[in-house]
Amino acid sequence: MAWMADNVELRTDVRALVPGAKSVICVADRYDGSPDDAPANHGRIARYARGRDYHKVMKKRLHAMCDTLAEQWPEHTFRACVDTAPVLERDWAQLAGLGSVGKNTMLIEPSIGSWLLLGEIITTLDIEASTAAPDDPCGTCTRCIDACPTQAISPWAVDATRCVSYLTIEHRDVVAPSLHEGMGTWIFGCDVCQEVCPHNQPTSRTVQADRESSAGTRSASLPLLDVLHWTEKDRVAAIAGTSATRAKLDMWRRNAAIALGNTPQSPAHRKALLAIDQDSAQPPMVDDAVRASLHRQG
Repeated sequence: MAWMADNVELRTDVRALVPGAKSVICVADRYDGSPDDAPANHGRIARYARGRDYHKVMKKRLHAMCDTLAEQWPEHTFRACVDTAPVLERDWAQLAGLGSVGKNTMLIEPSIGSWLLLGEIITTLDIEASTAAPDDPCGTCTRCIDACPTQAISPWAVDATRCVSYLTIEHRDVVAPSLHEGMGTWIFGCDVCQEVCPHNQPTSRTVQADRESSAGTRSASLPLLDVLHWTEKDRVAAIAGTSATRAKLDMWRRNAAIALGNTPQSPAHRKALLAIDQDSAQPPMVDDAVRASLHRQG
């Protein structure tokens, strides 16, 4: 994730993105964080990535907002941003009063939770500022820290090199065997720190609060043996139109191999892993994951 160190000037001052910027309008889109369980021998996908790509869904709606605002204030600039622009989204969202950053580094709206996707409109229009949200929504709670399967979380910081989301989505190489067990059956992303967060437990308010539905919902999990044998055509067919396309084919197959090592051993699993282990044409990240899984299962 070396790209995080790039464009520091842009990340620290939105006026470098939009010359003359005076305001940042922040939005939060709530997605479905309902409890779920993956079937046996399936790999889990983080909830935010199960529907249509949120970048496109949110940006389309933000562009419509920009157009409406520009009609009223044609002399001003309005630029929509969703995740990919070098903007410190959580900091702006907290300053805008949408929520507070928790110990797991997620933005938490105490009455709603952290199942939120963030977006912004940077504008030259001078708008009266909102009241910033409090700094600490967590108090003495350490549930996310205690539950993190790879011990990646410390208060208000995440070690990306240990985070399951990073390992399954961003890491484009061999995963250290010492981290395999903690990855469980996650094959794209991880929701553990949000699943245990007290702010995300069902209440009358959270049950009634709106969720964004236009993104839709596809599969919450995928059969591990299928993913292990995917071709590029299979990958596209299974996840086209979602943000899960971020992970490339070899990464999906690596993740599936690791997850198979964390599931109850079966002859079918072992046969599939052995077949790939004996194929000299396998990419190193897949081959390494297969061998580590065979070793963990004896």
